[in-house]
Amino acid sequence: MILYPAIDLKDGQAVRLLKGDMEKATVFNDDPAAQAMEFVSAGCEWLHLVDLNGAFAGSPVNAAPVEAILERCKVPTQLGGGIRDMATIEMWLSKGLSRVILGTVAVENPALVREAAKAFPSHVAVGIDARNGFVATKGWATETDVQVTDLARSFEDAGVAAIIYTDINRDGAMQGPNIESTAALANAVSIPVIASGGVSSIADLQALKACGAPLDGAISGRALYDGAIDLAEALAVLKA
Repeated sequence: MILYPAIDLKDGQAVRLLKGDMEKATVFNDDPAAQAMEFVSAGCEWLHLVDLNGAFAGSPVNAAPVEAILERCKVPTQLGGGIRDMATIEMWLSKGLSRVILGTVAVENPALVREAAKAFPSHVAVGIDARNGFVATKGWATETDVQVTDLARSFEDAGVAAIIYTDINRDGAMQGPNIESTAALANAVSIPVIASGGVSSIADLQALKACGAPLDGAISGRALYDGAIDLAEALAVLKA
């Protein structure tokens, strides 16, 4: 399993939200590229970035800090938030991004996901953010009647590189991930699944690893900033 340290970008700073609430943001670093380098120096092999403002705006807002991270950090990086057309997908991949994460458009324009995955094999992931089993879009602000597993299965033949599954109610809450629903999703599809939301301890990572499903990795943010998870130890646990 791969550990993806998360850098959530709001107004040019590295922050963490509580359960997706933009009004409940804690600033952890006003230099996101420096934060990214800390993670890389500690041994991480991937970075997970989210343009929070972009998720609400529907187009990139925090492009400058993302570009600074791509320039300084020579590890594969994935980005979600505000990526809703081919021009934006092409722009980010041309700047050295390894993987774009398509969330809102996976619900509203699934044909774009298929087109992008075909045009850029291994560079397109689907972000499925859920509240009580149903998908939420537009920065988690819009509830849908789409069920998580139904959406994931609809992309089985599309060639997407991964599904990033976030339980919104767990995100930033330091209460542990929703292991049951994450494992159920991973067992329901052949697409690699990355767990996100609530990963707050080494025990959480061990539980995900032992959940009985073939998880590709896990994303953690607040716990790394707070020191609840030691990155070097976490990387060792997931490689064991």
